[in-house]
Amino acid sequence: MTPAPRWTDSDFLSPSESLAPALLGQVLVRILPDGTRLSGRIVEAEAYLGPQDLASHAAGGRRTHRNRHMYDGPGTSYVYFTYGMHHCFNIVCGARGHPLAVLIRALEPLEGVDRMRALRAAGSARVIADTDLLRGPGRLCQGMGISLDDSGLDLGSDRSIWVERVERVELGERAERAERAERVEWASGVGERVGVGPRIGIGGSHAWVEAPLRWFVEGSPFVSHRRAPVGARRAGGSEHAQVARGG
Repeated sequence: MTPAPRWTDSDFLSPSESLAPALLGQVLVRILPDGTRLSGRIVEAEAYLGPQDLASHAAGGRRTHRNRHMYDGPGTSYVYFTYGMHHCFNIVCGARGHPLAVLIRALEPLEGVDRMRALRAAGSARVIADTDLLRGPGRLCQGMGISLDDSGLDLGSDRSIWVERVERVELGERAERAERAERVEWASGVGERVGVGPRIGIGGSHAWVEAPLRWFVEGSPFVSHRRAPVGARRAGGSEHAQVARGG
């Protein structure tokens, strides 16, 4: 696969509710210590809005050793460990000092699938289907070899992990959009619906529990959760409300 242009730090600078849908279809690349290249197409992402978002690690402006990289500026990786067993990978998108982030929830495996399967099996004899390799943030990190050591990296320049750009072509006139529904059309000519719904695993009784801040490729077998969407929207653009406990 020919490498594509990578996202720069300035590309990531965006309200998290705009970046999350914009990342759908883009390719996350991981280079393992032995030089093996792994990659996957982003099919699901959640936005976290920062201090006002009660589901964010930065709710109320909280700063800890754990979440310190959320304040490091756009294009910074933020990896955290949860439930004593899972890592979760986030991309910071706020200006320095503004802890906005997007949690990458699921990838469609592209390159290095056999190595992903070995990483997921962790020495066991388990046979893991392609659709389960990177479905969910914990599986994603295990299958891509991502750990706490990968937190705080500059995704715009780092040589071990970055996002490659896949050009998207907006659909034509408004009438055509109505006829073909809410879809995103990639440069390859493939059109897909983008769904939006509540984030996964958000506890409590506050209004953020049901906030529609998770975007995903509808119908993709690689999406981590089948929770009913609240509607479908086109990826990108100001029509999405602003969005970060994944980030």
